[in-house]
Order: sequence, then C-alpha cells, then structure tokens
Amino acid sequence: MSYMSDPVADMLARIKNAYTTNMDTVVIPFSKYKADIANILDEEGYIRTHEIRKDEGIQGVIKVHLKYNKNGNCAISGLKRISKPGLRVYAEKDKIPKVLGGLGVVIVSTSKGVLTGSKAKESGIGGEVICSVW
Repeated sequence: MSYMSDPVADMLARIKNAYTTNMDTVVIPFSKYKADIANILDEEGYIRTHEIRKDEGIQGVIKVHLKYNKNGNCAISGLKRISKPGLRVYAEKDKIPKVLGGLGVVIVSTSKGVLTGSKAKESGIGGEVICSVW
C-alpha cells in the first residue's frame, strides 16, 4: 500500500495529465474533500460533469469528464496547488487572491465547506487556499 502525502495535489496532477493527453475521463480515488473540489470545477464550467462511483475501487472513485471546446482545447488551461501539507496557506476574507484578474477561480476550504474565493468573500469568511484554476 502506497501512502500519499497530498491527495489534492494527486487529483490536480491526474486532471492536468488527462487534459494534456486529451483524455475524456479521469478517475480519482474518492474522498469527500476531493468530491467538493470536483463539484466546484463542475459548477464553474471547467469540466463537463463528474460522477461519484462508490462501487469502484476500495473507497469509491470520482470520474471527472473533461470539457473541450470545438478547437480541442480543454476548458482548464491551468491548475495550481497553493496550500501544501508542508506549507499551509490561509487567507482572510478580504485577502483571498484573485486568479488572472478574476478570469480564474480560487478554491478555498472554509468553515462552511469548500467554496470558490468569490463565494467565500460573499459569505464573509476566509480559509485555507487550496488551489487556483484558470
């Protein structure tokens, strides 16, 4: 059994590798945290859809269906892990970073769950800055 120190970085790497090779679907081991991140990617239009399959793998999997435009370019042009296990990054509600001047999305883990940076600002809460997507 291999131990993974950063499951979120693994998730982002799997998505990045999948769209770099123009794959349609990427399978990620399930966790509620990663499902919340996939949910945001779905809501913000970065992926076509995602499904949670509890009957596959040991703990279930999240199947992420990537989204491409008619030119074959992925809706996601970049993913960056911000807060890492060795260096956690937290932001207060008015210090939540903007991605590409508002063109991208920052995903924040707050006391109210995993939210986009803009929703966290609206709710008046800060939290751990997980990653940015553009």
